[in-house]
Amino acid sequence: MKKIILVGLTILIGCVLLGFQNSKVPQQNEQVRTGEEYHQDNLKRATFAGGCFWCTESDYEKIPGVIEAISGYTGGPEKNPTYNQVSSGTTGHAEAVQVIYDPTVVSYDQLLDAYWRHVNPTDGDGQFVDRGSQYRSAIFYHNDKQRLLAEQSKEKLAQSGRFDKPIVTKIIKLDQFYPAEEYHQDYHKKNPLRYKFYRAGSGRDQFIKRVLANEPSAGKKEMTRSSAGTMYSKPSDEKLKQQLSPLQ
Repeated sequence: MKKIILVGLTILIGCVLLGFQNSKVPQQNEQVRTGEEYHQDNLKRATFAGGCFWCTESDYEKIPGVIEAISGYTGGPEKNPTYNQVSSGTTGHAEAVQVIYDPTVVSYDQLLDAYWRHVNPTDGDGQFVDRGSQYRSAIFYHNDKQRLLAEQSKEKLAQSGRFDKPIVTKIIKLDQFYPAEEYHQDYHKKNPLRYKFYRAGSGRDQFIKRVLANEPSAGKKEMTRSSAGTMYSKPSDEKLKQQLSPLQ
């Protein structure tokens, strides 16, 4: 489904996206990102599946305290799966993102809260326009502490009344995380136009806006509190435009 949207959007915008036609073609000598350089004792890892990993990666990289977000595959028995294999829905894997974060700035609880605010946890057969188990929502815990926090967070969400359907997101022990091909990493930065058109057509942001707008405490600004107690306020669209380069 993701490929269908991208093809349709390419036709609509014609020459504007002509320069991005090779963005999904892997290079033979490209080096796959693994995150091995982030194995410092003070950093932690968390793994989430929330549909299209381009979107999940982009959302987590906006959070203060997140050092890196790596797109990849997990949840299935297939060893070293490729994008084409996973997207076929036959490997058992889901598109996922492994988040490397500084726990002195952002907690695992806060990463869970961000997760619930960027997915549809009542959809058991994909996320938004992307259908199939390869786009399922799931939280992959790395240890028992993460499992307990994830279960508590899920129960809290179920009791909140935010959704009128059961929460079906599964909480699963992480087995092996396989980083995706390098051309998928930071896709929102490498191919900003294609990413924006895909995301706009996916229905993700429309759903999130509608759900959060119904919450009594929903505010106009997205806030993230660090463990140190400081508040981060998401910049306004106007301020972001001033900070972004012309390519973005």
